[in-house]
Amino acid sequence: MFHLPKMAAMAVVTTSLMISAASAQTVLRSSDTHPDGYPTVEAVKQFGELLNEKTDGRYSVEVFHSAQLGAEADTIEQTQFGVIDLNRISIGAFGTQVPAATVTQLPYIFRSADHFHNVLDGPIGEEILAAFDAVDVVALAFYDGGSRSFYNSSKPITSPEDMAGMKFRVMQSDIFVDMVGALGGNATPMPYGEVYSGIQTGVIDGAENNYPSYDTAGHAEVAKFYSLDEHLMVPEVLVVSKIVWDGMSPEDQTAMREATKESVAIQRELWAAKEVESKAAVEALGATINTVDKQPFIDAMKPVYDKYVTDPALQDLVARIQATEG
Repeated sequence: MFHLPKMAAMAVVTTSLMISAASAQTVLRSSDTHPDGYPTVEAVKQFGELLNEKTDGRYSVEVFHSAQLGAEADTIEQTQFGVIDLNRISIGAFGTQVPAATVTQLPYIFRSADHFHNVLDGPIGEEILAAFDAVDVVALAFYDGGSRSFYNSSKPITSPEDMAGMKFRVMQSDIFVDMVGALGGNATPMPYGEVYSGIQTGVIDGAENNYPSYDTAGHAEVAKFYSLDEHLMVPEVLVVSKIVWDGMSPEDQTAMREATKESVAIQRELWAAKEVESKAAVEALGATINTVDKQPFIDAMKPVYDKYVTDPALQDLVARIQATEG
């Protein structure tokens, strides 16, 4: 997974964190694949302002949106080596690198938005955040990523049988690949930025994502059928490079954690508003939105759970998530 020599990485970090004598301020570069104005982008901007206030101007954050620093999979390693300081990233992009976080990628592990929040706002969420330390990043907080559903260019999906033979883009995640396969479809991992042209040219039939992504990426223009199976509620996570974190004072580390936690409430408000706005926008484009009976989709996921939840510790984590109210 790692390709850069550690000393070279440290040199890059030293350069990226040089403090201007005039401003006495460290500017942290933060990556996001979503466009400017997207709830996660705006939440990280707000986080930066809060961090600036809490550190008396010692730190500020510059957000590079729209995948300016690379696709999610590409930016993970850059963050691990401190080339990128902060990263807002979908947990799905980490694949199975963090076993505890893998559980949050399981289809239908979260029953509702309330259940999602109750799990991640409590001790289970803290446990999962702490698990990221093992991959050279410090996970600060979870942001909402909404529920993900399938959409395509040819027909409404009402049952797993409708997906037979269809090609769907997924993130580079073995769980996502196996999820689509369990439903009878063919999964095609590809960067988010290539989905529009992939659907337009017939390389893929569709993809799966939430309303805001379906809207802001323009996918509703080329894939008019959005089917609310709501198979995933994958958290977004804001991480900081462990190299960068270890170079901060304990006081500034505390300020960063506090600023991130406060930004969560801001992001959730922005997310809720954006979901309503995006649903209206895709309907105005002529998208057809249909509901489905979720039980056949849930039943089809047994092989996925059997494959990825074999370790007793993960089985216990799944049981505790399922036992959480919400």
